[in-house]
Amino acid sequence: MAVTLRARAVLPMHGPPLDGGWVRIKGGRVVAVGRRRAAGPTIDLGDVLLLPGLVNPHTHLEFSKIPKPVPPQPPGGLAGWIPAAVAARRHAARDETAQAILSGLQESAAAGVTLLGEIATADPALSYPTHGVPRLRVFRECLGLGERRIEQSLASLRRSLDRLPASSAGISPHAPYSVKASLAATLVKLAAKQGLPVVVHLAESREEQDLIEQGTGAFRDLLESIGAWPSPPPQLLSAADWVSLACRAPRAAFVHASFLDRPTFDRLVRHRDRAAVIVCPRTALLISGRIAPVRELLAAGIHVALGTDGRGSAPDLSPLREAQALIDRGLASPQEALKMMTTSAAWAIGCERIAGRIACGRPADLVVLRPAEHSTDTYADALAPSTQVVMTLRSGRPIHPA
Repeated sequence: MAVTLRARAVLPMHGPPLDGGWVRIKGGRVVAVGRRRAAGPTIDLGDVLLLPGLVNPHTHLEFSKIPKPVPPQPPGGLAGWIPAAVAARRHAARDETAQAILSGLQESAAAGVTLLGEIATADPALSYPTHGVPRLRVFRECLGLGERRIEQSLASLRRSLDRLPASSAGISPHAPYSVKASLAATLVKLAAKQGLPVVVHLAESREEQDLIEQGTGAFRDLLESIGAWPSPPPQLLSAADWVSLACRAPRAAFVHASFLDRPTFDRLVRHRDRAAVIVCPRTALLISGRIAPVRELLAAGIHVALGTDGRGSAPDLSPLREAQALIDRGLASPQEALKMMTTSAAWAIGCERIAGRIACGRPADLVVLRPAEHSTDTYADALAPSTQVVMTLRSGRPIHPA
């Protein structure tokens, strides 16, 4: 049977808000959207806003049991954060990792999220539930600087891709400082052949640039300390070359991008038909004190999405709180920020056909928000700090509350 949900306003995200709007659901999909009067039985949700389910395009759910963000240790920055974060979760057994992932999915549902872009460092078929939680696009991480590590990483990646449906899979070459040039080319070629999106951590720190350009600095010291720096030194790609290479895949998203140089920015503009930048403001501020140039990226027509990263670097998994961090710094308007966690976020991970907007024929993945107050700006009401997530629906069924 069809059910119609009415709200104070519906924000479809591909048009203006619909005051007194409603959404009709049948068979788990949206079959009609309108305003004012609706035919048939209607459930009035009250003084709330009805939006497409939020999309979090970048998470590390395996860190979800870490109680608070891990501060960088000496020498500071990303090179000081990585070993501290790894130590914080080093002793987790497989069942504990599975519990962390489930906890992160449940927390995400409570935050209004219906789709996540997840970075998986182990075989994803072993850890990810599929029912009663948000949908997943699982990006299998792959890295390696020495030949033996590369062979192991590629073998593990191929096993994972064999177990994941193409519609929910992706490839994540980790970062310019951890992926040899030859491995980078292999990964992107594989993604292009299988029609999979890619996600790359890019331009996260100044130390990354020091390693790539000079082969020295804090990252060199870190990699040598853990036995990951081979001899002779590996060939590494610049951030700009990473953009050109990754954009041979159907979709390429670049995470953080806090330290973009002009050549890299220009490459992003050149490939904006398939390139997106995912910013995680609270993580960027913790690790480097610097957020990507969001206003310049938007002005250049580049898709900008909002992610949360993981609980190793953020206090929670709420895209709404990430949006507030951008808005408070004047880097986005409420309307722009909502687009970053719906339509642009879905586009960034190649899921724009199933998520990011309320439209007929799409899955009824929705979030119900209750603002404490109402103003003339519905988008600002949705993102006000006092606004609460009342309900999260996947295919028309609640996943929060459970």
